[in-house]
Amino acid sequence: MPDGIREVLGPLGHGLLLTLAMTGLAFAGALVLGVLLAVCRISPVPPLRVLGAGYVTVFRNIPLLVLLVLFVFGLPDVGLLFSLFATVTLTMALYWAAFVCEVLRAGIRTVPFGQAEAARALGLTAGQSIRYVILPQALRSMVQPLAGVFIGLALSTSLAAAVGVAEMTGQAQFTTLKYDQPLTSFAATTVVYVLITLTSGLVAGRIEKKVAIHR
Repeated sequence: MPDGIREVLGPLGHGLLLTLAMTGLAFAGALVLGVLLAVCRISPVPPLRVLGAGYVTVFRNIPLLVLLVLFVFGLPDVGLLFSLFATVTLTMALYWAAFVCEVLRAGIRTVPFGQAEAARALGLTAGQSIRYVILPQALRSMVQPLAGVFIGLALSTSLAAAVGVAEMTGQAQFTTLKYDQPLTSFAATTVVYVLITLTSGLVAGRIEKKVAIHR
């Protein structure tokens, strides 16, 4: 193996682990918060609907890089001290939760209203109707959009390099400065990002086939 490639693979491998950890944790957080926001958005209680709509409007209209800078440099100023990795992961979870919420809300709207009425006629509460009747049907239309959110989140982790996190793009910048191998570093980084997105698409396709209704 050429020396130039061997020199960059170690740091890039470390950066890849950080990228994968950040992507997995941030997506899990976005999924949990997104479900709560979606419940607020479709709630019959007006203040909850306003709260959900306000959150989505604010977070979807602020660039992620601006949010990262605000949280990384703003939280310590108000006495909230977290590691840089935790701060960036939290910020990404908060940001992408707004998009997850809209995917879930759109998916829920694909379920005919009569299904909710039938659930209520059977005596189910609003929560039971969502859990046992609406969500299982809505899930089929959510798989690919959620995969799109996951891929967007994975690619956006590269912005963490701008605030000092040595994830994959940050390590590519580091190795470029140290070994003067920009083409090797960023070509390898590009290949890994493409592999992550292609794998995510394949997994989403498998899940979509699994939850599809076969008539």
